Amino acid sequence: MASKGKGDNEESGYKSKIWVLDQKLDQPMDAEAGRLKNKYEEKKSSTLLLLCLAFQSLGVVYGDLGASPLYVFYNTFPDGIKDPEDVIGALSLIIYSLTFIPLLKYILIVCRANDNGQGGTFALYSLLCRHANVKTIPNQDHTDEQLTTYSRSTIYEKSFAAKTKRWLEGHSFRKNALLLLVLVGSSMVIGDGILTPAISVLSAVQGIKLDHPKMTSDIVVFVAVVILVGLFCMQHQGIDRVGWLFAPIVLLWFLLIGGIGIFNILKYDKEVLKAFSPVYIYRYFKKGGKDGWLSLGGIMLSITGTEALFADLSHFPVLSIQIAFTAIVFPCLIFAYSGQAAYLLKNPNHVVDAFYRSIPDSIYWPVLIVATAAAVVASQATISATFSLIKQALALDCFPRVKIVHTSEKFLSQIYIPDINWILMILCVAVTAGFKNQSQIGNASGTAVVIVMLVTTLLMILIMLLVWRCHWIIVVIFTGLSLIVEGTYFSSVLCKVNQGGWVPLVIAAAFFVIMYAWHYGTMKRYEFEMHSKVSMAWVLGLGPSLGLVRVPGIGLVYTELARGVPHIFSHFITNLPAIHSVVVFVCVKYLPVYTVPEDERFLIKRIGPRNFRMFRCVARYGYKDLHRKDEKFEKRLFDSLFMFIRLESMMDGCSDSDDYSLNGQQTEQSRDMNDNGNKASSTMNATISSGDSIVPLDAIRSASQVSSPVEIDELEFLSNCRDTGVVHILGNTVVTTSRESKFYKKVAIDYIYAFLRKICRGNSAVFNVPHENLLNVGQIIRV
Repeated sequence: MASKGKGDNEESGYKSKIWVLDQKLDQPMDAEAGRLKNKYEEKKSSTLLLLCLAFQSLGVVYGDLGASPLYVFYNTFPDGIKDPEDVIGALSLIIYSLTFIPLLKYILIVCRANDNGQGGTFALYSLLCRHANVKTIPNQDHTDEQLTTYSRSTIYEKSFAAKTKRWLEGHSFRKNALLLLVLVGSSMVIGDGILTPAISVLSAVQGIKLDHPKMTSDIVVFVAVVILVGLFCMQHQGIDRVGWLFAPIVLLWFLLIGGIGIFNILKYDKEVLKAFSPVYIYRYFKKGGKDGWLSLGGIMLSITGTEALFADLSHFPVLSIQIAFTAIVFPCLIFAYSGQAAYLLKNPNHVVDAFYRSIPDSIYWPVLIVATAAAVVASQATISATFSLIKQALALDCFPRVKIVHTSEKFLSQIYIPDINWILMILCVAVTAGFKNQSQIGNASGTAVVIVMLVTTLLMILIMLLVWRCHWIIVVIFTGLSLIVEGTYFSSVLCKVNQGGWVPLVIAAAFFVIMYAWHYGTMKRYEFEMHSKVSMAWVLGLGPSLGLVRVPGIGLVYTELARGVPHIFSHFITNLPAIHSVVVFVCVKYLPVYTVPEDERFLIKRIGPRNFRMFRCVARYGYKDLHRKDEKFEKRLFDSLFMFIRLESMMDGCSDSDDYSLNGQQTEQSRDMNDNGNKASSTMNATISSGDSIVPLDAIRSASQVSSPVEIDELEFLSNCRDTGVVHILGNTVVTTSRESKFYKKVAIDYIYAFLRKICRGNSAVFNVPHENLLNVGQIIRV
């Protein structure tokens, strides 16, 4: 019994040790399980969010591409179908066009070439400007490259990318050629923004005639014009209130056309699926000859909206757009075109109204209503893309100053440009009422689309070499395949210039002249400012009073120069007897980045000795940012100025060197000064560099508790001057050419640029300066 009890005790001891060991093992196991569970929940929530964004992208990105089945087959066979096998060949071309251009080229490749989520022609240009010095207006500064959003990859000196970079930067002609290429593509996008609403809405309401055969085409055109006018008149309200309807409408549209397509395949002819074999493309061209080649202009319409897909990229993550296209858009479009082709094999005489005639009678009216709504959504997508492009062009000095209104407080990308809106409406109504049929508008739209795609291909060559640093063989393969396909389409649409294809060329030519003339005039004015800026020796020779009476207050002198004293300042002080106690030169500068964070917005620098009370403030913006001259802007400017003075005083005690700035950026002194060029940024993220020493911000904040008497006096003086009053001094510059100028320069500057300056917004309207605080200084410059 004793031995048994001893064994039981030993057994229970072993069990207790095992239980304790299990408890110790369970604790990390439970913690690991918790981490895995949290990771699973995060992954699940991110997946749901991605799917939700993919659903929402349907309404913004794919409306234009989804409206194409309304008119593709009619524009492919405007003279009727001569042989049913031609339908199989045309369908095969549509399938492989959708596969190669939207799916392989844009969704998988071009969308990756976004500028921090921003797409479009100007986004690609901005990306190139950050990786190579190709801007035609030389206002770059080394401090701009240290912004958090100024991302660019490192290029090694001996790489092929470095050779390409040096080749681009080697001659101004290549920089201008790159800009011209970007402006051509942008002008064509604006032309497409006029043509897409016209052909989409007109094709959608064309279905009314099927149920009412006696209805004339004039009535259909009138209904389309009424819808278009209503659409443009509602733009000032923004799409924030009704935007939530866009995605369900477009999703319902894709499901309807996909389902109808499957129904028609099963009902009419399953043989249409032979079109997935590329052999029928060869047979189509061999049999059709020139007629088959000319029909490519109609097949080209099946991929319209692809360029808008890239332009509207900023609204959603790339992955969500890729999911939406591969899971919904692509298969539904393939089924829709295949279903129409199956119907046309049995009813070749119905090619004019192929889409509506292939719809089952029981759902005809619901589909007509959804088609009209989808056409409106498609039109809205292209109009929004046009507004976004104009905003980017304006920020890069490639478009006259126009009023930009933000229609949503939540989404900064939702903007409205009144002047452009009414121009688009007038031209869109004129195209719709003037042509009155889908065929000629389709020819015009195809011309605009293929030129935009060619421009994107050429820009992608530079992106792949400079930004991605791809092997030259990959670049050659991409370029060769793209140019073969798009060049073939381009050669076809050129033959239809006299059948409506001239419309986008005329519209694009008009916008191109406007954009380039404005950029050329701005560039010449900037070059004059750079060459005629006042030397610091002259300013220092005037003394602290600047040779004038210094009256209480702060004068904000607006200039385009980020360095040096502008020429207009010398014009000002030689013609007026007094100047303000504090002078701040304000430069509003747009950079080739999509946005500049608020805490990195202002760059402050002192001009001259401390007792001159002169400063420079560079306000930096990206092409998606909106500059607003309001009380908030003014308050941030003065807060940055006060912070600069505090930091300047502290840094004087930290080191004997005067070269310092924020964020560890070593600052260059002014080219015309030796010891008085202290520069600072309003950004305060990490450290401050002073000479050879690095001072942590925490130490500076603690040191800021004790201020020097000089700092207190200057801060108090600035505060008193601000309370006395702030005056905004703007230059009213008239640009003209000299007598020796060439003819083209006189036309561009004296007529086009001068006319644009008269009709666009003035400086006081751009900066929203109250008239009681405004002082205009006029001058005439000859370039």
